[in-house]
Amino acid sequence: MRTRTYLGITLIGTMLSVGTMAQKILSEGTLVYDVTVQTGAKEPQMADMFDGASTTILLKGSQSRTEMKSALGSTITMMDAKSGTGFVVKEYGQQKLLITMSQADWTDLFKKYNGISFTTTNETKTILGYTCKKAIGKMPDGSSFVVYYTTEISTENKDFDYQFKSLPGLALEYESSVGNLKVRYTASKISFDPVPAQKFDMQKASYRGYREMTYQESIKLKGSK
Repeated sequence: MRTRTYLGITLIGTMLSVGTMAQKILSEGTLVYDVTVQTGAKEPQMADMFDGASTTILLKGSQSRTEMKSALGSTITMMDAKSGTGFVVKEYGQQKLLITMSQADWTDLFKKYNGISFTTTNETKTILGYTCKKAIGKMPDGSSFVVYYTTEISTENKDFDYQFKSLPGLALEYESSVGNLKVRYTASKISFDPVPAQKFDMQKASYRGYREMTYQESIKLKGSK
């Protein structure tokens, strides 16, 4: 009886070990997503504006840097999940903004994702060599979108993309809506290489010439247009 018990414990331990070893932990590294736009015949120019667009996410512990670039301009979001501080840098044409963010500001910015739910289906696809499960995300407003995620990679920082904080894996492809446009983000690169610390430098001096404002001021500016 003891022999069987020991064998059972050993087998369970081995299975847990294998499962743990199979999952990679991305505590520091880079994620790159290519952006494609699905439009109707009436919006071909809008699709051209997103041609070659990409989103790059740099991770280092609790710090994250998200760079969104397109022909229209760029947005850089810097966030320290531990302290809750950060800022958003926008550069579109002649407009250059540096928006400071607090923990309360992040909470307000991401409140539209509160209550989001995901339902996993039986459909799968392979992205960058990782098996991804298809899930349907349902927003609190009733709208839905498709996301493919893998359980083979887990990130140490769960706050860098609040939309997928409750997703049981790393999103490697997902949909989003920009006005009447349907935008798709597909991972084109995953790197576990170290990221230089200066990439997360939050010194305002690095952005001389930018108009600095608070998050609340940026909301008023957006509403006045």
